[in-house]
Amino acid sequence: MLTFHAGLGMLLVLGALVGLPRSEAAAGAPHAVDRLTLEQQVGQLLVLSFTGTTPPEYVREALRQKRAAGVILFGGNIRGPRQLGELTRVLRRWGGRPIVAVDQEGGPVRRLPWAGPLAAQPRQLSRGTVRADATAAARALRAAGVTVTFAPVADVPSVPGAALARRAFTRDPRAAGDAVQAAVRGWRAGGVAATAKHFPGLGGAPANTDDAIVTIRRSRAALDAVDLPPFAAAIATGVPLVMVGHARYPALDRFRLASQSRPIIAGVLREELGFRGVVVTDSMEARASLATGGITKVCERAIRAGADLLLLTGRGSYRPVYEHVLALARSSPELRARVRESAARVLALKQRGPRSPG
Repeated sequence: MLTFHAGLGMLLVLGALVGLPRSEAAAGAPHAVDRLTLEQQVGQLLVLSFTGTTPPEYVREALRQKRAAGVILFGGNIRGPRQLGELTRVLRRWGGRPIVAVDQEGGPVRRLPWAGPLAAQPRQLSRGTVRADATAAARALRAAGVTVTFAPVADVPSVPGAALARRAFTRDPRAAGDAVQAAVRGWRAGGVAATAKHFPGLGGAPANTDDAIVTIRRSRAALDAVDLPPFAAAIATGVPLVMVGHARYPALDRFRLASQSRPIIAGVLREELGFRGVVVTDSMEARASLATGGITKVCERAIRAGADLLLLTGRGSYRPVYEHVLALARSSPELRARVRESAARVLALKQRGPRSPG
């Protein structure tokens, strides 16, 4: 049952439909996904990481065989513009149009230190430069071969000592929604796919789920009033990715944390807010995630809940997760359908990325 009033609901659905590029529309995706084997479809649900400034052989092979959607890069993978440009060329040579993702929110959270936004999100908002900063940053990332930024932060800090207060735009939900829309438009103008995070909102958390188990005990009405509006605004603007977090929200699901919750992903995000893009998880190795089970089990739950991309940042996670999901997909028609659905969305997203070098 929808909890947003009808006018906002119509805005969300309209924004979701008209905001996505045609390449991301469902009409084109099934044909592409059906050209992949099941092994390759499973691979499209995984984003992996690696150490060092050149991709190891297993990463190259995973990309070449289409058994991974792409990579996330961290500071240890990046030395400078020239080296990063060569790294992303190698990734494209092996992977065609792989996702190449970074955290590039602004301020101290910038994997490319020479690129913007130079100011953190609160400062971007106070200066009135959110869209311009995102556009300039996107152009720098695009030139380096990066295709996805895990930004902007759409959380609304609403408790004393909120863990993400220094990274979020503002404590005002409406102003936060406006800023998120401006950021999404700026990233799009510069040619990089933006990600609204961390759904359904970590503004009420005094700790980060990377380091602690977090439960946000808000009523549904409070979530609707404070946490969800910036995500609704992002969706209405056509944001291509939403990152789901690892906190618990008893008002939405008494049993599972957000990244493993079908009521939250399929219910609130898809059905109520009308999101049609790619749902990516926060790092599956976060403490709050692994507190609920081993890496293969939490990844399985996330896929069954409706996540499209699993963000794997831990050493040695890729192979066991891939093999576990593939084995399940081979034996379960229901999970095969779930994998195919997500792989289609990911392929549509990747079509916007830079092509392989000629």
